[in-house]
Amino acid sequence: MHPSLSVIRKRSDFLAANRGVRNAKPGFVLLTRPNEGKGKRYGITVTKKIGNAVVRNRMKRRFRELLWAALPEAGLPDHDHILIGREGGVERDFAALSEELDAALARAATGEGDRARRPRHKRSRRA
Repeated sequence: MHPSLSVIRKRSDFLAANRGVRNAKPGFVLLTRPNEGKGKRYGITVTKKIGNAVVRNRMKRRFRELLWAALPEAGLPDHDHILIGREGGVERDFAALSEELDAALARAATGEGDRARRPRHKRSRRA
């Protein structure tokens, strides 16, 4: 790991990053958000919908290597960077994932992002 990077471990930091800029790619979603001078930080999330523990851990290892390679140069200073795994991310070519991450970081650097998701509404139960 690069010495200028640190890992996000608190759930509150992950939730705060969700209110930042969102860039969706076929293999992942990149969230970026300023973090009040805490340096370049990264976090990785892969849900159980993606697969079993072996698949999720493999995806996290690949994402970690991507971030370690890209963030020291292309990462936004004093920002949190969160990668959320998507369904096809584990089968995608590593070079393709790297290019997608570079493109997502470039878009985030200019402040561009994808449309915000619609908020989920709680469904009322009817008897």
